[in-house]
Order: sequence, then structure tokens, then C-alpha cells
Amino acid sequence: MEEQSMSKKATKALNNPYYIARYNAAKENENLTSREKTAEILNIDRTRLSRIELGMAVPYPEEVLAMADVYKLPELCNRYCSGECAIGKETVKPIQADQLDRLILQFLGSSQRMEEITEELITITSDGIVDEGELQQFDSVLAELEKMSVNIQSLMMWAKKNKDSIINKRGN
Repeated sequence: MEEQSMSKKATKALNNPYYIARYNAAKENENLTSREKTAEILNIDRTRLSRIELGMAVPYPEEVLAMADVYKLPELCNRYCSGECAIGKETVKPIQADQLDRLILQFLGSSQRMEEITEELITITSDGIVDEGELQQFDSVLAELEKMSVNIQSLMMWAKKNKDSIINKRGN
């Protein structure tokens, strides 16, 4: 049964991230309070949206892209890729668009090691190979680079999510 108002949560969908995203987005956009209107905006069938929000169907990538755009929640894409997509589960790390000050500190913390990491990479790869004795150091460098990548992606996602509000604050 379709919920009449987003103020009354659909109990069967309470833990579903796509329902939660729509529920929160409906606080800013009343057109998202009903599945019928939301499905129209997303250009997908209302029954399909219902099945996605009830956890009975996995959304297609293009549906997640539409939801992320309409709900103004870019992290839905990362959540989908890192948790639901077969390829993404192997290649995409979950990221969080936390508070800006925390993200900047994480970024600065990893970027301070960049010169050291560069020197380690040059030392390890200067002969064109990574030998057995360098493997542990190389794995450590790769782990550090992955941390940096996640920090950068998190900062970029925060910026994408909050760009409009930053521009609006500067304009006032």
C-alpha cells in the first residue's frame, strides 16, 4: 500500500537506503512524498520503485543515478557500487561524506606522507621490478595510496553534495 504522507513512514521499508533517501529528500521536495509522483520524476514504474524500496528488487545503475540526482544524495551511487554491483564490490571502496573539517584533516594527514610515499615508490621500482624483499613495503605503499584515494573521494563527494549550499551562503 502506498504511503499517504512521508510523515508516516512505510514500516516495511524502514531500513532500505533508497526509501530512507527519498524520505529525507521529501523534507526538501514535497514532490517526493509519494511513490507515484517520485516514480514519475525518476521515470521508472511506481511498482518497480516500490519493489526497490521494499528490498525486493535491486535497482539498475541508471535508476540509482536518477535517485542520487533527484534526492541530491551522490553517496547513493557509491553505496550501490561498493555494496550491490558485482564489479564494484571488488573495486570500489565505501566512502563517507562526513563533516568537512574531519574530511580535510583526513586528507591533510594522508597528503603529508605523499613525499615519503613517492620516495618509497622510486626506491622500490627504480630497477623496474618489485622483488620479494620489497613486496611488503610495496603493499604498504599501495595501502597508503588507497587510503589517500578514499580521503580524496570523500572530500569530493562532500563538495558535490554541498556545493549549492556553499554558493547560496556566499550569495547572501
